[in-house]
Amino acid sequence: MDIFIEQVERYQKLSATSKQAFLKICKKQSVKKGAFLQLADKPAKYIYFILEGLVGYYATTESGDVCYKMFFAEHSFVASTAAMISGIPSQFAIVALEDCEVIRYPGESFRQLCDARHDIALFHMHYLEVNWVWKKEPIEIALRNKTAKERFRELGHELPMYNRLKKLHIASYLGITSTQLSRIIKESKI
Repeated sequence: MDIFIEQVERYQKLSATSKQAFLKICKKQSVKKGAFLQLADKPAKYIYFILEGLVGYYATTESGDVCYKMFFAEHSFVASTAAMISGIPSQFAIVALEDCEVIRYPGESFRQLCDARHDIALFHMHYLEVNWVWKKEPIEIALRNKTAKERFRELGHELPMYNRLKKLHIASYLGITSTQLSRIIKESKI
């Protein structure tokens, strides 16, 4: 749990009382590769902190195509945030791409902690600002303004764990087919 608190405090220092209250709602969990942390069209109940492993956050189109939105590796927080805030079912699924060790905590209990403990609320606010605004906006802009080849070249900076992903995950994330990705990879090596 030390790593968890250390990562929380990268965003906001917590009082001893807040740390204790936060840890009280946390539970360690093992998740096997292929298991879901969140199902699409289901309410979002938990926020996860990844101790070990890799997960993907994706939606399925009406035609059945899987579109990966983001990937999360060690020391990341992951949840269907919009679903948790709005109370509507999640539009995304979160799946373990490797065996994982996570810490999970209930969104509702966390919301109550945010209401009761100012430093925990500040952690949440700072986390959202950094990860869902500052880091996410350039990625979304790049999806609209750059070619798949340009986005592929930037993957190492954008997704440090990209070498752990399968080609089908990378292709889905870039919005291209596996064949197109193979062509880009081949052209990049020339």
